[in-house]
Amino acid sequence: MSVSKPVRLALLGCGTVGSEVVRLLHDQADDLTARIGAPLELAGIAVRRLGRERGDLPVDPSLFTTDALGLVKRDDVDVVIEVVGGIEPARGWLVEALRAGKSVVTANKALLAEDGAALHDAAAEGNADLYYEASVAGAIPLLRPLRESLHGDRVTRVTGIVNGTTNFILSSMDATGAGFSEALDEATELGYAEADPTADVEGFDAAAKAAILASLAFHSRVTAADVFREGMTGVTAGDMASAKEMGCTIKLLCIAERGPDETGQESVSVRVHPAMIPRSHPLASVGDAFNAVFVEADAAGQLMFYGRGAGGMPTASAVLGDIVAAARNRLSGTRAPSESNYAHLPIRPIGAAMTRYHISLDVAERPGVLAAVAGVFAQHEVSIATVRQSGRAEDAKLVIVTHGAPDANLAATVEDLSGLDIVRSIASVLRVEGGA
Repeated sequence: MSVSKPVRLALLGCGTVGSEVVRLLHDQADDLTARIGAPLELAGIAVRRLGRERGDLPVDPSLFTTDALGLVKRDDVDVVIEVVGGIEPARGWLVEALRAGKSVVTANKALLAEDGAALHDAAAEGNADLYYEASVAGAIPLLRPLRESLHGDRVTRVTGIVNGTTNFILSSMDATGAGFSEALDEATELGYAEADPTADVEGFDAAAKAAILASLAFHSRVTAADVFREGMTGVTAGDMASAKEMGCTIKLLCIAERGPDETGQESVSVRVHPAMIPRSHPLASVGDAFNAVFVEADAAGQLMFYGRGAGGMPTASAVLGDIVAAARNRLSGTRAPSESNYAHLPIRPIGAAMTRYHISLDVAERPGVLAAVAGVFAQHEVSIATVRQSGRAEDAKLVIVTHGAPDANLAATVEDLSGLDIVRSIASVLRVEGGA
């Protein structure tokens, strides 16, 4: 077999993921050469600090540099791999590479969700490849199926668990009955949660991934700012117990769907929030720190993608898959599929999204309570599916699950309930996905 000249790689970042990329390039060098038809060679590795201890990393120390932009601009670089993260300076590096016609492989979900348009426009300008499989769900092959395999179908809905930290916490709460704080402490001790878990537990990480998924699924540019986001720090052990009584569990979901708005115009709704889902739903059984994404399409029906959504080695696997694809394209003189944003669908606000609520009320124990509460629901045209009353005196509670209604109607109902003198407090409000 004839072998072409090496494909030269510039690696930006050599942390948890970057180090594993280096190891995979070294350990699988012969197989990669056979698959691509040319060897892969590291032209350089950009890092913040040159003196940092990097263990037994199988790489020539002379390849390290602190001049990332200089490395990107080198004429002998064919593919730029970015695993640094953040918006700047990563955006500047990648735009420079793409405009110069160099292929880019990135895992930078924050940049893609905030300003993916800049990268796609630069790729079009430079006639260059832009790959980002690792940006959403680690090792799970998800974006390429949306980008290519389902390109002939009409995707209508994407529902996913795309953050391993929050899924570990909620799975632990479900299994043990622990509260949020105890489950978070466990996740931190086991290394699933960062010292500052805000991006995970407040839904910022999932919202960025939801924007990327919606953009691909619905052929429209969606940014993180378009995503309704609600964190899961308010989920309690009581909420989880109530979910169990309903035959449900609670997950932090990203939900992207297309459909008509109130005027009949086709539009897109994208949201991230905790929700009760029936235990019969395929996502309900996704435990530990695993990720899973459930895709619904007109012709293909229902599809589910499952696996490890984070971690150095799983993420590096997805990065390396993109490197192989980019290298093959360069050798054959072809390009990856370009951005598909022809639909230009508008974003539907959360208030117009159809959902259901689970509402737990602390109420006074006296005649007429149920009638007064039901009257508020009727005023906002929200139909009640089930009502459960428990406790006496100071422990009296009403737990209500609604039928589907616009989120704005449901939110207005909750607001008015809080103003009733018979409602001492609203203990919790959770959305419910699935069911009638």
